[in-house]
Amino acid sequence: MSLTLDTYRLLGRSGLRVSPLALGAATFGTEWGWGAEQDEARKLFDLYIERGGNFIDTASTYTNGSSERLLGEFTRANRESLVLATKYATLRRPGDPNSGGNHRKTLFGSVEASLRQLDTDYIDLLYLHLWDFTTPVEEILRGMDDLVRQGKVLYVAISNTPAWQVSRMQAIADLRGWSPLVALQIEYNLVERTGERDLIPMAREMGLGVVPWSPLAGGVLTGKYSRADLTAPSAASGDGTRKSVTIAGGTLTERNLAIVDVVKDVATELARTPAQVALAWTLQNPAVTSPIIGARTPAQLSDNLGALDVTFTPAQLARLNDASAFPLGFPHETLSRPSTLALTRGNLTLEPRP
Repeated sequence: MSLTLDTYRLLGRSGLRVSPLALGAATFGTEWGWGAEQDEARKLFDLYIERGGNFIDTASTYTNGSSERLLGEFTRANRESLVLATKYATLRRPGDPNSGGNHRKTLFGSVEASLRQLDTDYIDLLYLHLWDFTTPVEEILRGMDDLVRQGKVLYVAISNTPAWQVSRMQAIADLRGWSPLVALQIEYNLVERTGERDLIPMAREMGLGVVPWSPLAGGVLTGKYSRADLTAPSAASGDGTRKSVTIAGGTLTERNLAIVDVVKDVATELARTPAQVALAWTLQNPAVTSPIIGARTPAQLSDNLGALDVTFTPAQLARLNDASAFPLGFPHETLSRPSTLALTRGNLTLEPRP
């Protein structure tokens, strides 16, 4: 079944309505050595809005603040119609230990900076960006709740954090009557599916909508890399290109290129592009609310949005799943064995929970 950007979805257990693909604004600005200049970024924004999109993702330090500043300019005419998501936790001032992390000081400072850069009175959705392993969860949750009560933030969420910490935080928020987490950002795509072990089942159980970042695995799933790139120089050369960052991050491997081969085969059968197939695959998971697409040109964005029209046959979906399969590990594999299930169910036939 085809989707459109204005076929809105509820985000987690909230009533917030968001598009099934989010526009990632980490490409707004060229301070990181790649990305879109202001005029090109404006074209990306306008194209997404014209197609009915309303969900835009950024962070306080993306492109050294240019991403938020450009969005502040672009959203002046329709701010109320948009869901702006930003994040805190990354260092805003190198050398200042309290300008990064999860604690209350950086939380409030980062939100104030984002409000100024976005030129807005409130943030629709605030994520904790990266887990710092030091800040007490009560401090984080109470700080987030204070910002919600002040009206500076409407909803709170979390990203890049262990599943057991997220579930613990959600339970504490429920027990204390603090603002619950409504979304979880994770890396999730055909080459990185390990979130299926604990993060995604946890999110479904605890009422968080899953918002995948890098659904194209840094461009690997677009099919633009070949096995010749496996021996290319790494990002240590400092050339600042997106390709070198992808190679340095370890996403370009023989295993992943084998997955891309299957993606290309399915794309050919469907008369689609590999990027569309890879994005459409993420949307097959009922726990996924809105993958984030980070295009640099209007042509790339238009191609990505074509993923909403892709429909797989069961056989094609099975091939993609088989090619990207990974071991679930303990305890998942042990608990799913027929011999283990028989210990708790006997001969009982039990339908899974919807």
